[in-house]
Amino acid sequence: MSNDSSDLNKDLIAFLKGSVSKYHAVSQIVNILSNKGFSLLREDQEWNLKRGGKYFVVRNNSSVIGFINGERSLQDTGVKIIGAHTDSPSLTLKPNPITYSSGYSQLGVEVYGGALLKPWFDRDLSVAGRIVFKNSTGDIEEKLIDFERPICVIPSLAIHLNRDANGNSPINPQTDILPILSQNIEGQKPLDEMYFNSEISDKFLKKGEILLDHDLNLYDVQPPSMVGFNEEFISSQRLDNLVSCFIGTMAILGAGSNNTSMIVFNDHEEVGSVSTTGADGPFLDDVIRRVCYSSNDCNVEVVKAKSFVLSCDNAHAVHPNFVHKHDPQHKPQLNGGIVIKYNTKQRYTTDGYSAALFKDLCARINVPIQSFVSRNDMPCGSTIGPLTAGRVGIRGIDIGICQLAMHSCREIIGSKDPLLLRNALSAFLGEEL
Repeated sequence: MSNDSSDLNKDLIAFLKGSVSKYHAVSQIVNILSNKGFSLLREDQEWNLKRGGKYFVVRNNSSVIGFINGERSLQDTGVKIIGAHTDSPSLTLKPNPITYSSGYSQLGVEVYGGALLKPWFDRDLSVAGRIVFKNSTGDIEEKLIDFERPICVIPSLAIHLNRDANGNSPINPQTDILPILSQNIEGQKPLDEMYFNSEISDKFLKKGEILLDHDLNLYDVQPPSMVGFNEEFISSQRLDNLVSCFIGTMAILGAGSNNTSMIVFNDHEEVGSVSTTGADGPFLDDVIRRVCYSSNDCNVEVVKAKSFVLSCDNAHAVHPNFVHKHDPQHKPQLNGGIVIKYNTKQRYTTDGYSAALFKDLCARINVPIQSFVSRNDMPCGSTIGPLTAGRVGIRGIDIGICQLAMHSCREIIGSKDPLLLRNALSAFLGEEL
């Protein structure tokens, strides 16, 4: 396993560039696992698991669980689990997205999650995601699509027409963020719903295939990049939380087959996680139970009691222009190490015991640790950790690397932190806590 951060960052950037939707991200993770000897398990079929075998399960093509079925008894070892989420705040296309105003065809969009809306203005935007269609034999299929070029833009209103533009001018998500898709020229047929759908069909479907529906989102076509005078930072869309998904995948690739290791990357974290694919749904528990049932000497409750979850999601780095937004004693720095996230109201699942275990692990491998807790006069976000603990009943901790501009369409992390996270996650899967 290389300790060269430049190689890891190149691979991370390539992954981020291809992850133009959560479906594309899961597809890339599946390809990585498949190429490294992991086998697909279908939930609608019986599982015949082998000791030391490597497997993955996909649900709705937006959540994935990968695991190594350890050679040691699962009841003796429990499961070491790395959790993250595949979704990010975004603008998604409405079912009937085409609308018109003053000679323009526009896209009706819905805000997914707690998105920062201002950064979406004046960017070259494309459309990607999945389409669902009927094939030539009448079966329903789905396919990933990506226009791969800027096809729309959300122009700002000139400051001359909005003198409060740099003040507290609110953004109306129903009326202010509709991207311009096309101009309707007199004498030409306007770009309407039928034309837009036919363009999708012509570009992405074969003859005889009929488009039925879609799950599509906008994305900024500007690729991820190294930034900073000394390339101290990585700038990209969807760093929250695809960086954790990618690094978690890299960690399990290097894990041994002695103990049972698992990655679980859930969908819908940004909108509450209550779904068949979310952390507050049954996906992880279903898989753990089926792995247990494949072993004759396994009690699932005992396995859960011996298991541990590292919930990995990005934390808030201190912003040099807004230092007062952080608690004075808890100001994580980019490139300063992994952040342990605390909240006494259980917005994070960390407690003193789980934090002590993780601190001890990181001390053994010389990975620096930082701490984050919200100010008492500000609300605290949450993540999959408490939901996983409540749903599955496995103790754990909430950690992550820190970032700036969380929930923007352009976020920033430190370029040294992905390697630190990979080293910690790899050690977690390989050492005793």
